[in-house]
Amino acid sequence: MSSLLPEIPKIAIIILNWNGKKDTLACLHSLSYLTYPNFETLLIDNGSTDDSVLAIRQQFPDLCIIETGSNLGFAEGNNVGIKKALEQKADLFFLLNNDTIVSDDILERFVETYHDFPQAGVLGAKIFLFEEKSTLDHLGGNWDQKTGTFTFVGLRQKEDGILWQHPQEIDYVCGAGLMIKRSVIEKIGFFEKRYFLIWEESDFCFRAKKAGFQIITCPQAHLWHKVSASFVGGKPHSTYFWWRNRLLWIERNCSFKQKISLYARVLLPDIFHMLKIHLLKKTQLFFIKKAKFHSNFKEKELKLLKNHAALCGIRDYALRRFGNCPSWISQKDR
Repeated sequence: MSSLLPEIPKIAIIILNWNGKKDTLACLHSLSYLTYPNFETLLIDNGSTDDSVLAIRQQFPDLCIIETGSNLGFAEGNNVGIKKALEQKADLFFLLNNDTIVSDDILERFVETYHDFPQAGVLGAKIFLFEEKSTLDHLGGNWDQKTGTFTFVGLRQKEDGILWQHPQEIDYVCGAGLMIKRSVIEKIGFFEKRYFLIWEESDFCFRAKKAGFQIITCPQAHLWHKVSASFVGGKPHSTYFWWRNRLLWIERNCSFKQKISLYARVLLPDIFHMLKIHLLKKTQLFFIKKAKFHSNFKEKELKLLKNHAALCGIRDYALRRFGNCPSWISQKDR
């Protein structure tokens, strides 16, 4: 499937902000150096309570800001921005994490790749770690039916001038910086809002691929990602979303035969193992606390919390409870 673009397509840059004032301002400042002649930036504020909107308006008075009034999550928050960009007749939608800094030519590089690959629907930037400028975050991933997960492409690889220098087709590109062609939205619709956070971009890309679009890395489009500390090491809320949304992803994207195979070989054994570990560790911690023996207690408690969060994610999937995680999980991350 192909959809030709104008020579200089109109690009909507969509940035989602939720209590990220400092990072968002830095991201917006980096956009002021862009050299592409035809773009507009939309900021979607997801119910921030840190005076983000006031601070951003003071520094960027002409910026289009849409306030949702509540935390809609990554998926639905970006849907709000895409709908606005559709009204504004944008040809391309660049979803950009607020904790990123972009190269000044990033939009030109995306457009060049679209012209080289007319069947491409979604392009992914070459994303580096902010703290280690020559180390990749990752480019996206490929689905592994044997494990029921995605294998990351380029994860924490050092830039050597040889690897990852040419566009390649993969199953999904990283949501920290992905460009979407208008025809993809018109064909498959928006992000699935039930995910709220995690797995939504892989679901979107998989649907686009099934609809005939290519999902391609764009190695000349560079950005640097601060990589949310919330997800480093797998805190309870990320574990909750990962498990709940993994099951939703499999439900939506795997065939009946594939689902049966995954549940029999991978998912049910993993779930039963987590239940066993949860009961054992909970008992162990109870006696450690009673004996006032606190060696590595906090570390053991965190592991138990992550295990509990994963089980809650599985339970909520089964009960069809989607959207944000339970409040006790996000509070434990603070």
